[in-house]
Amino acid sequence: MNNFDWTSFTKRIAIKASLSEIYEAWSVAANLERWFLERVIFRDAAGNQLEQINPEESGMQYDWYWYLDPTPMHGEILKANGKDFLQFTFEGTSMVDVTLSTLHEYVIVELRHHHIPQDDHSKQYIRLGCSNGWAFYLHNLKSVYEGGLDLRNKDPRIGNMINN
Repeated sequence: MNNFDWTSFTKRIAIKASLSEIYEAWSVAANLERWFLERVIFRDAAGNQLEQINPEESGMQYDWYWYLDPTPMHGEILKANGKDFLQFTFEGTSMVDVTLSTLHEYVIVELRHHHIPQDDHSKQYIRLGCSNGWAFYLHNLKSVYEGGLDLRNKDPRIGNMINN
């Protein structure tokens, strides 16, 4: 395990959709709720809550809520170019870059989670845990945008599963 990179990982997936659709899937609160989160709140630099249909911009703050977890994750949108790149903080000081490109009729989503702290908790819950989480959510993004099926568990009677 000495050569294992605990500081970052990258996930890639091809989705049969338009570039603008997938960019908006990542950048508009209402669209993030279709495949990723139960509830999304974006705030501008002054702290004002934005409409669900406004695209995120650099410098915005977010509160993200997952199904079956009442505690929001707080973070910041560091970069959003309006076309094919987003960067945001995630789980504290680590960062996520989402780069979109096209290949034939597909959008290639490349997600790089980096600047992961090196303490044991971060290694377990951010490096290993988020790697599994991002794999699921990227598959759910593909499922929702290619076929309309949301794979998330939203039923509190069932409890935590790999899909919530």
